Amino acid sequence: MKTLYSKFVVTTLLVMIGSLCIGFLATNTYYHQVIKEKNDAKNVNIAQDIAKYIETAKPDDLDNYFTTLGEIGYQIYVTAGDEGEFYGGKYRDKTLSSNTVDRVLDGEIYHGMRDFPKETFMTGFFANELINTIGVPFTYENKHYALFIRPDIRLLFSEVHTILGGLILVMAVLSLLAMLLFAKALIRPITQLTEATHQLAHEKFDTLLDIDRADEIGQLAVSFNVMTEKLQENDRIRKEFISNVSHDFQSPLLNIQGYVDLLKNPLLTDKERQEYTTIIELETKRLSTLTKQLLLLTSLDQSTRLLKCEPYRLDEQLKETVRKYRWQLEEANVQLSYQLEPVTYDGDAGLLQNVWDNLLTNAIKYNVEGGEIHVHLQESSTSVEVIVEDSGIGMTADQLQKVYDRFYRADASRTKQGTGLGLAIVKQIAELHGGTVQMESVINSGTKVRISLPKL
Repeated sequence: MKTLYSKFVVTTLLVMIGSLCIGFLATNTYYHQVIKEKNDAKNVNIAQDIAKYIETAKPDDLDNYFTTLGEIGYQIYVTAGDEGEFYGGKYRDKTLSSNTVDRVLDGEIYHGMRDFPKETFMTGFFANELINTIGVPFTYENKHYALFIRPDIRLLFSEVHTILGGLILVMAVLSLLAMLLFAKALIRPITQLTEATHQLAHEKFDTLLDIDRADEIGQLAVSFNVMTEKLQENDRIRKEFISNVSHDFQSPLLNIQGYVDLLKNPLLTDKERQEYTTIIELETKRLSTLTKQLLLLTSLDQSTRLLKCEPYRLDEQLKETVRKYRWQLEEANVQLSYQLEPVTYDGDAGLLQNVWDNLLTNAIKYNVEGGEIHVHLQESSTSVEVIVEDSGIGMTADQLQKVYDRFYRADASRTKQGTGLGLAIVKQIAELHGGTVQMESVINSGTKVRISLPKL
């Protein structure tokens, strides 16, 4: 498997090599289009000045003069058509056609630098060949000569060129090393993140990244840690949920099994048999309610669930709910009053029915003997508000903070056969409609629940 670091190294090298090639091609083009012609003209002028000096000054020792020119940085070849003489630096290739020499002796100028045959690259500037010279004619003591000259490339490279070359080389090496170290530092947190994701895949949700950076990788690490904490919390809730479901199913099942065993006793009185049967019936209803609420919560948890919103009379639904629980109100000796404005609401009537059922049964179960319940329905320009207020046992501040947690039940509620899912269902249904739930409660003074639903 190719690692990100190896890809980065290879990419860096390819970029450097590519930049070198492109730079070389650009420099080569510039040399052929601009520099080559100017270099040829410059050296032609130098050669003509030398020839003019020889013809006008007529130095006594021509051989010594050319030797001096060779020592100050030129490669020279002088011929009169027969054997010639070389001065200065030596040529690697001394091949020169006789036709070229004859044309220069006849007065032509030889542009060997300009017409050097290797056109693809700018190697002509460095080629140490006799054909890569400038040729001019001159006359000395009534004899015609051909002078072929070029600068000695070895002497053109001074200390400055060496320093610049070394500077470029050091910069290239240090730049490459710096890029490799930077890549290593950049990829290290990504490696840590990869290892942490493997830990998460094995459900080790306590894995946190210790990456303190202010860039995008630092932001990614922060987001990863937040995600890990959420997963850890979800894992805790999931395990707690399974434990609660197991407990809430096991308790009534054990009760049912125990009382069924008791019913097998032929010596039971009719009163005892009736009592045991009633308990079994209550536990069965509790299981049925718990199952329905779990199925409803599962349905609500699905993010793809669509609300079946239709306009309907919300006040009529609340009145029907009150009528449905009238027998429980009479049995608990609780008085109920309501003030319901005629309201047509566009919502999911089936889901909202669960809300009213849960709120009203809670208000009945946790009320006191001779207590009261008030139901209010009012409409504004932007929302519909339902308030259910009771004069029951109330809750403490700590209990009030946990009432929406699944399976949470205050100690006083455990005797009421509750499931601890009702208010979680209420909150989720209200939020699906874009609404809110607000609850106020004072111990031994009652509870007020306010459901606010926006008009869709």
